[in-house]
Amino acid sequence: MTEFFSNAEPMTIGVVISILMLGLIVLGVRVAFATAGAGIMGLIWIFSVKMGFERGVLVAIKMAGTIPHSKATTLSLSLIPTFILIGYLAFHAGLTRTLFEAAKRWLGWLPGGLGVATVFSTAGFAAVSGASVATSAVFARIAIPEMLKLGYDRRFAAGVVAAGGTLASLIPPSAILVIYAIIVEQDVGDLLLAGFVPGAVSAIIYASLVIGLALIRKDLGPPVRGFSWKQRWQTVPATLPIFAVVAIIFICIYGGVGTPTEAGALGTFVVLIMAFVHGMRWQNLKEALMEAAKLTVMIFTIIWGVLIYVRFLGFADLPNAFSDWLSSLQQSPLVTLMLILCVYAILGMFMDAIGMLLLTLPVVYPAIIALNGGEHVSAADSAFGMSGAGCAIWFGIIVVKMAELCLITPPIGLNCFIVAGVRKDISVQDVFRGASPFFIADVITIATLICFPGIVLWLPGLMHT
Repeated sequence: MTEFFSNAEPMTIGVVISILMLGLIVLGVRVAFATAGAGIMGLIWIFSVKMGFERGVLVAIKMAGTIPHSKATTLSLSLIPTFILIGYLAFHAGLTRTLFEAAKRWLGWLPGGLGVATVFSTAGFAAVSGASVATSAVFARIAIPEMLKLGYDRRFAAGVVAAGGTLASLIPPSAILVIYAIIVEQDVGDLLLAGFVPGAVSAIIYASLVIGLALIRKDLGPPVRGFSWKQRWQTVPATLPIFAVVAIIFICIYGGVGTPTEAGALGTFVVLIMAFVHGMRWQNLKEALMEAAKLTVMIFTIIWGVLIYVRFLGFADLPNAFSDWLSSLQQSPLVTLMLILCVYAILGMFMDAIGMLLLTLPVVYPAIIALNGGEHVSAADSAFGMSGAGCAIWFGIIVVKMAELCLITPPIGLNCFIVAGVRKDISVQDVFRGASPFFIADVITIATLICFPGIVLWLPGLMHT
């Protein structure tokens, strides 16, 4: 046994430590601590084999210790707290209720009208919020009581809110898109721009599903009528701050007048002013800052832990080995992609979205790029019909959409637990049942993005023409 530890190859060490890390997660250890602990142990093992135990421990500890500081000082990470804070401030500015009221008046006449209104109002709120959990919690307080008052099925009402909240993961400003960009070292601006159109497509598919279900079951969600055109237009001015934030982000990134970080800071300032105009007090501001800080610290801690593990994987050369193995398979790259997405669907049943992506991307992302033909491949010579840079963006949107799906997948679909936690009268089982049809909608969305990658790449492509 001693000989095995002292003479193990880096690849063997990588496999053993990765199995250990997965075991810790299954036992309930937090992803941040499981990955950081496994990464440090792996680094110590690899360096001990090369230079002796004492020297190996010293080098490994020093290397692991530099990662949090080096990554915390990157400009891209500063986007995360600003995007999260925008969402909490928007709630105190009253933008959530304003959005829902506007959507109700404009779309309530449709079958399942309040459900459709909820989908598009959550999509609108997603445009100023980087956190799907916050979106679900807010609309569970606003939309569900309105739907229940009109006789909507409680499972259906809860499912619409849980599913609608996932749109915040895809529609910019999205914290999870920023995390993806950091992990795979891609341009944050391109990823954020790429999320706009797929996010809109996803919202339209959700709304179509709601209408279809309401047509099949008339008692599921009756329409809301009686609003005049005057009453509808009266709601428009109050929604302008949403469009202002979207315009700021879009102009800063697409217009080249600023960076994504500056867009996040300016968007936060605009929403802060609106919140004060709508009567936000110091206590509300304090709550928003504290909630944003808590969520930011949680995300940063996970990122730091995973990056230590990623550094270990680099020394073990596991990502390259996995890429070479996938590339050698005698099957269509598209089939391999489908199998990878199926694995994501299974992992999402047991892990939170951020942890799942951070844990898998260091290995999966290089494999996808290799399948497509490499980082510098042209669209004509690639497997998926796009350049290496385009594939990085396209896969990012698909994998984030997979993360959205996992937010409503039992047994630990986080959005469903959030809705059940806010609405004590609705069990988490009922929320999962209500959200289950949206699983099909997400599969349709993912299939659409795979078949028509131009939906993802069109907007970023405009920026570079």
